[in-house]
Amino acid sequence: MNKKIISILLLMIVSFFSINLSASSVEHDAVQTENEVVKVEHEYTSKSLSQLAISFYETTGIKALISPRDDVMTDEPNAADSRLMTTFEQTWGRIIMFLVVGILFYLAIAKGFEPLLLLPIAFGGLLANIPLAHMAGPHGMLGIIYNMGIANEFFPLLIFMGVGAMTDFTPLLANPKTAILGGAAQFGIFGSLVGAVYLGFDLQTASAISIIGGADGPTSIFIANRLAPEMLGTIAVAAYSYMALVPVIQPPIMKALTTDAERKIKMPPLRKVHRLEKLFLPILILMMAILILPESTPLIGAFALGNFAKQSGVVDRLSDTMQNALINVVTIFLGLGVGSKLAADKFLVLDTMGIMVIGLIAFSAGTAAGVIMAKVMNKLSPKDKQINPLIGAAGVSAVPMSARVVSKVGQEYDKSNILLMHAMGPNVAGVIGSAVAAGVLLSIFK
Repeated sequence: MNKKIISILLLMIVSFFSINLSASSVEHDAVQTENEVVKVEHEYTSKSLSQLAISFYETTGIKALISPRDDVMTDEPNAADSRLMTTFEQTWGRIIMFLVVGILFYLAIAKGFEPLLLLPIAFGGLLANIPLAHMAGPHGMLGIIYNMGIANEFFPLLIFMGVGAMTDFTPLLANPKTAILGGAAQFGIFGSLVGAVYLGFDLQTASAISIIGGADGPTSIFIANRLAPEMLGTIAVAAYSYMALVPVIQPPIMKALTTDAERKIKMPPLRKVHRLEKLFLPILILMMAILILPESTPLIGAFALGNFAKQSGVVDRLSDTMQNALINVVTIFLGLGVGSKLAADKFLVLDTMGIMVIGLIAFSAGTAAGVIMAKVMNKLSPKDKQINPLIGAAGVSAVPMSARVVSKVGQEYDKSNILLMHAMGPNVAGVIGSAVAAGVLLSIFK
């Protein structure tokens, strides 16, 4: 009996070692085969100096620009949206966009036209048009930035939070009637809605395009992502371009609609606003949005959070971060992400040109509506309560760019006439107005 048990145990041990040896042999063969494959894959083929020079030339941007290929795909944050690039887009299109980017650099650096916005947007456009680099693709730097904060609406909310922390409601509270100017300037949004429909866009897409009229980049991105995601890049580029070009677009309109005497009107000093008024206003605005227009609460809620943190006076570190570090970092990312849509295959198309034209007309109409409303209000106000019509132009949402432009134009005619704080009233109202307009459009198509 014992001999049988011992025999069985010996047989099991021998079988066990046999299996292990067999497995080791198979594994060794697999590793050897893999190494052979690797060796084959990395096998070097000697080339002459001229062949190396030709190989190098094949990978240059010069070759890509002068000898386009038929199999080049567009760079998209979502690879499924890619399509074949045309010969024009690979060659002259890129060259044209390099020139456009150069003009934007000139305006940002030499002319000082909102460089914080224009410079990163222009640089993003430069990177997006580099051949062979795929910077705007799903694994490229620009594509990653676009997906992590623009496509999901996150960056616009952070920008609104920072803007809220930088906003002082004192001018609006001290002179509440300037809120009417902020409302009047939103005429550009609904005017451009009609224009977009007239050009052949469906009503929902036209609604997304129309928000450009408010010159509010974050709101434009937010609503475009909801109503017309396929047009998001174009709408974002148009909105931010016009925000950056406020010093170019607005002054001629302001001067055309006002007289020298009107531009020299001096407004009385603003009354002192109690701290509690400034503390409760953001909460009041948010509660009204919650009850009447919930669709606008993501934007208004972020704005109210930033402003409430500032006015509370007990979280100065958080408020300072929102006003400086946070908004600066997000502005860099947002500018590069928007600039990624300045690629030739996206920008030099008929729809983009149409949207840019609609946006320009809408922004101009909003500026004009604000100035005209101020003139109408003066007709209905006593002599000692006249407002300078120039501040009506600040009713668009480009804060604080429009207010600064208004002040600059006013001082061209009277250096002692400081309009900046007065212009901030309609400017802040315009920010809230554009968010409300966006909420209205979203509610209609929900």
